[in-house]
Amino acid sequence: MILFAQGGTERTFSLEETKAYFQEALERHDWKNKRILAIIPDNTRTAPVRPFFETALFVIKPKAKRLDFLIALGTHPPMSDAELKAHLGVTFKEAEDQGVTVYNHLFQNPEELTHVGTISREEMHAISQGLMAEDVPVTINRRVLEYDELLIMGPVFPHEVVGFSGGYKYFFPGISGPELTNTFHWLSALITNPKIIGNKDTPVREVLNRAARFIPRPSLALCLVMKEKDPCGIFFGDPEEAWSKAADLSAQVNIVYVDHPFHTVLSMAPKMYNELWVGGKCMYKLEPVVADGGKIIIYAPHIREISKTHGKYLLEIGYHTRDFFLAQWERYKHYPWGVLAHSTHVKGIGKYVNGKEYPRIKVILATGIPEDTCKKINLGYLDFRTIDPEEYRGREDEGVLLVPRAGEMLYRLKDGTVPDIDKLVIPESS
Repeated sequence: MILFAQGGTERTFSLEETKAYFQEALERHDWKNKRILAIIPDNTRTAPVRPFFETALFVIKPKAKRLDFLIALGTHPPMSDAELKAHLGVTFKEAEDQGVTVYNHLFQNPEELTHVGTISREEMHAISQGLMAEDVPVTINRRVLEYDELLIMGPVFPHEVVGFSGGYKYFFPGISGPELTNTFHWLSALITNPKIIGNKDTPVREVLNRAARFIPRPSLALCLVMKEKDPCGIFFGDPEEAWSKAADLSAQVNIVYVDHPFHTVLSMAPKMYNELWVGGKCMYKLEPVVADGGKIIIYAPHIREISKTHGKYLLEIGYHTRDFFLAQWERYKHYPWGVLAHSTHVKGIGKYVNGKEYPRIKVILATGIPEDTCKKINLGYLDFRTIDPEEYRGREDEGVLLVPRAGEMLYRLKDGTVPDIDKLVIPESS
């Protein structure tokens, strides 16, 4: 594995440095006469994807027999021409004019997928530490079989489902089918976000590593650590090793430690989160520092819908704690488990006792989603027009926290404590 460039916590790389590092890294590998498929993030991740695209065209394309790009959408909606133009600097047609094809991954289209293996129930039982025991088919975008090597490019951040994003997460769920995606998302929900996020070695990451061994093509990874909008670390080589080094650095760069919990948090979503499905990150990254009985306000006037892909399900089931679903499993188990997991991650941990739900904290939307919809999906509502974010600034000593551009930096308590369902006290009247 090549530790390629590390600015660390104190220094980030300029655009020119980033492109130079990309070029030097890619020139270290032999691409001659190979068919290369580069797997890249969509526009919901902060990363220098356009410089990578341009560098790959410059370095790889003249040597390779073929170079194409597959957008690791997971279950996100396909990118449009306009979105791709902003993302890579080209439309789909303009990319073709340069001799490469850019594909959207369409996880719901069975014709796009191929079965590469199955994780047995015995393996799942062992990996999940007894939480799950079932056979899990592993399907992936069939295009990977048309290439000789796969090149993953993407950032590594603390992540609510796997602990830290990046690496093989660009295979699963990035370019995979729904079966494994639903399974490992629900596994993360069973463990809960506070116990997963920001932890490098998790059962969910082990599931991804196991599934990746089924892919019958060699792969490399260019893993980045971002400090706000600029890279501070670039790691190139074997996907597991490159990801591991990046996760170590991300733990230093992308986690903010605070002295005490807050009763009120205003979490401001950046424009790249264009629906609640991804805007929920503004909750996940801050749940650990919201005090019991406190509230988190997701401030995002630009978010006007729950999810283009999954909204119909969430309008039916709403947002609830994990224990709400477990207590009524026969009623909810037929819904996509990835949707159930998202629901619990946004709602946060809590208990369900005697037919009543007791969330640990209140989650309130100050978005473009109407009040009646917020009520229907079991989340709080505030009119974003009544909120002045500046009124929340500088009030940490009062128990109030303002987080601009939320969603990528994880907040934790310095004493190491995390919210725990087992320690949650509910009213005696229940």
